[in-house]
Amino acid sequence: MFSYFDNIRKLNQLRLVACLLTFVSFQSFSQSFEAESGAIAGGADIQDCESCSGQKMIGNLGGGSVTIPVNVAAAGTYKLLLSYCTSDQRTINVTPNADDLIAVTCPASGGWSTVVTIGVNVTLNAGSNAIKLDNTFGYGPNVDKITLIPLNAPNIQTIAFGTNNKINYDLNNGTYDVYFNNVKTVGEVFATAHSNSVANSTSGYSSRVYSSAAISDEFGAGTRHVITLTGSGQLEMQQVFYTYSGKDHFYTELILNGSGSNSYKMTPITSNAVDIQSNGDRRALFVPFDNDKWIRYEAKEIGYANFTSSEAGAIYDNTSRKGLIIGSVEHQVWKTGVNLAGEGRTGTSFISVVAGWTSENVTRDKRGHGWVGIGKQSCKSPRILVGYYNDWRNGFEEYGKANALAEPRYIFDWTGGTPFGWNSWGAIQADLNLPKAKAVVDYFADQVPTFRNGDNTLFIDLDSYWDNLTPGGLTGDFSQLTEFADYCKTKGLKPGIYWAPFVDWGKTNRQMEGSSYNYEEVWTKVNGAPIDLDGAYALDPTHPATKARIAYLIGKFKACGFEMIKIDFLAHASLEADGFYQSDIHTGMEAYKVGMEYLTDQLDGSMLVYAAISPSLATGRYVHMRRIACDAYKDISETAYTLNSTNYGWWQNQIYQYIDADHIVFGTQTAGENRARLASSIVTGTIITGDDYSTDGIWKTTSQTLLQNAGLLELAKNGKAFRPVEGNTGWDPNALFIQTVGGDHYLAVFNYGAETKVFSIDLARAGLNGQTNYLSEELFSRADPSAKAMAATVQGILSLTIPPKDVMIIHLRDAALPVTLISFDAEQVNLATVLRWKTASESSNKEFVVEKSADAVAFHAIGKVAGRGDSDKPVQYTFSDPSPQAHPISYYRLKQVDFDGKSENSRIVAVSFTNKDSLILFPNPANTKLNLKVPKNFGSDLHLKIVGMDAKSRLMDQFAKNTDNGLTIDISNLDKGTYLLSVEDGNGNSHGIKFVKD
Repeated sequence: MFSYFDNIRKLNQLRLVACLLTFVSFQSFSQSFEAESGAIAGGADIQDCESCSGQKMIGNLGGGSVTIPVNVAAAGTYKLLLSYCTSDQRTINVTPNADDLIAVTCPASGGWSTVVTIGVNVTLNAGSNAIKLDNTFGYGPNVDKITLIPLNAPNIQTIAFGTNNKINYDLNNGTYDVYFNNVKTVGEVFATAHSNSVANSTSGYSSRVYSSAAISDEFGAGTRHVITLTGSGQLEMQQVFYTYSGKDHFYTELILNGSGSNSYKMTPITSNAVDIQSNGDRRALFVPFDNDKWIRYEAKEIGYANFTSSEAGAIYDNTSRKGLIIGSVEHQVWKTGVNLAGEGRTGTSFISVVAGWTSENVTRDKRGHGWVGIGKQSCKSPRILVGYYNDWRNGFEEYGKANALAEPRYIFDWTGGTPFGWNSWGAIQADLNLPKAKAVVDYFADQVPTFRNGDNTLFIDLDSYWDNLTPGGLTGDFSQLTEFADYCKTKGLKPGIYWAPFVDWGKTNRQMEGSSYNYEEVWTKVNGAPIDLDGAYALDPTHPATKARIAYLIGKFKACGFEMIKIDFLAHASLEADGFYQSDIHTGMEAYKVGMEYLTDQLDGSMLVYAAISPSLATGRYVHMRRIACDAYKDISETAYTLNSTNYGWWQNQIYQYIDADHIVFGTQTAGENRARLASSIVTGTIITGDDYSTDGIWKTTSQTLLQNAGLLELAKNGKAFRPVEGNTGWDPNALFIQTVGGDHYLAVFNYGAETKVFSIDLARAGLNGQTNYLSEELFSRADPSAKAMAATVQGILSLTIPPKDVMIIHLRDAALPVTLISFDAEQVNLATVLRWKTASESSNKEFVVEKSADAVAFHAIGKVAGRGDSDKPVQYTFSDPSPQAHPISYYRLKQVDFDGKSENSRIVAVSFTNKDSLILFPNPANTKLNLKVPKNFGSDLHLKIVGMDAKSRLMDQFAKNTDNGLTIDISNLDKGTYLLSVEDGNGNSHGIKFVKD
């Protein structure tokens, strides 16, 4: 095993060794031809190259060409190994015998004098042939030579999955083709792994054996298919494929086995022959690693695409929407890149999935990826999803769900309402103090009383500079923070706090808070120097001082009474380093897991956890909501920036319970820009505002109007991101977003430009029924009828004229449906739950059936309220549930029933009903963890028992009495079923409650 620095020095030698090993393996069959032996044309030239065979290579093949004469004994298919040099990724066209060209993308070799190889299959005639190398569409690599190796006769092992999909693996040659809908979509796929030598599935292995076994895991019931490759002097390689019943995608991973099977780079998938079978408006999607430095998603036209996307990538046709989605679903060990290229190509594209990818501009790393599997007998790549979909948007949503299954939440599930609130970084920033913070609380409590979430509250969050309220700094007096938290609660609001747990802003050597270490000992380093990112030094997440500091400060926040925390600059914890304090940690993502799990453990279920700057996918295990774009404030350009992330990253709402498009600031902007800022929040999923409400200004009256629009608030309480209508906007945002809630459809239409724009929206393209008559209402106009006018009904095409820098949110409802529901809310009032709802109009409305559930799945009726039959005026309804205390959280919905028996359900609302004398257990049903809160009158030394319905004990343990935050109980080892949990203290107090393990 080499160290990282040995790799940098010896990597080129290893690549040459790999080429020589390949050559020796096939020496009796292969033939090599120097590029300089060919006929040169169009400006190509011979250049010196000390590391090349013959010390020469052909350059200037972008526009120029070289035609190499070759002679083979037999006609057939040959593996052409192209030996090349390039400092950046380029494409070369290989044209045998003036036939159809084969585009070959050549990843960067490491420099213009560093030779590596890549293979492609060509068909040759017996005897003389001519192979032309050029690139008429762009720049090409420099070429040293070509080597021809006869392919063995194919021996195909077919792995079927889904409907009319299959993998055809060639056991004799080490490549495979993937067919979707019986059409080859990804061809000649091979795998490589970089260890102390380079292993390649196509060479050096004398045996490839297929085996399979049935599996049942988090993805469902399926089959694990393994191709085991062995050969003299080679580490055993396994190419593993997972297929699942009813799934039209598969997963793959690469494994090295044996002594020395560590790796810093594994490529489970590389293909130079990707054809998505649809060529209208082809796009390749770049996905960022995090949300730092105003980075954007980008949907590039495939002909200009040549980049590496982070963790996931896609090639799709925006016209037909057909597309290929490929991405890692595991993020606890590797950083993964998806290399996508269409530049210099015509019909096909290039994809390579690289585990062990870093980039200073994307992953923020200043060195290469760490080693995986050091000291072990096996090294595994991340599991990669490969799927082809009729709608690329469906594919990304499926990919998001797969991430949530592969890496389930480490943090507890948030069961409260969609987060609404305020954050001090929007406008107050460094001027934060206790009087200002209290004034903001007063403003929301007294002047915008209807701006509340489904829990009838808001989070009031103190961001950076909260230490203005702690004289003496992090080790100073926290009494002002406690006073602020208490003040929030007296006003019915929830206090929030901010922290960046893995950075040092001071960047001086001093004692670290909560520990006896100095900061210099804890800085994460590359080449012996601390990593400086965003103006702060990164801290080693595995260091005991980092952990002690976290425990100290989180303890302070909990003692103050904070109920929400915004955590920031988390990508600092994922950086690759010279080394980590914890000796068994070797990669940035391994270190991230250690740090984030420790932070989550210290929070101990006490707060809503909200991530700001952070890795996009790896953070899903540890937080409830995540900012999808960062550092936007008030004007239309910042709305466009945040909605770029929603446009192409909306599917992260399958990983996080909520995603957020940054705080919204109204300030003194135009009315249209303010509407667009609010709409960007609703479209993404939460509302976090940020004006300085401690001072007077036009933003106060703006907020009182916009933040109390009943229709907008009802929509926002749903908390789910809208879907983009189009995906061909480059790095700009889409103008159209759509969401359906029950029988209601909401279409958000943005005009980011400086001129009035007319939109003609095809409702069928937007996902609605083009033949249906829809009642339409513009939601901003509900509060300000003069703002915009809307047609009463629409069918097929919706025509809108939107002023510059403005937005409309159109509520569309089938005109044949009887009732238009404006709002539906529930809240605890004394010992009852009160439900309130309002209709805008009613037609043939017989009644509302009020339904209740303990798990938001199984509902039962608890009462009825008569409807008004026909009404063209708003009607307000109220219903009281007198016995809401059977469960700590009760879920409600309305079933609207018309006179002919047709019915429709509303959205679901939840109410948390806390009784100080009750045992509270949630979630219920649960899968891996239970959160338990005991009655206030219980003493210390709690005894816990879980008993099955067969009366046999399943779990017994002793606990010291916890704080008000309660206990977390691991039930992952319990079988599915119903159990009784009982708790008893040393004074004889006891309580029991049933729960279901699902």
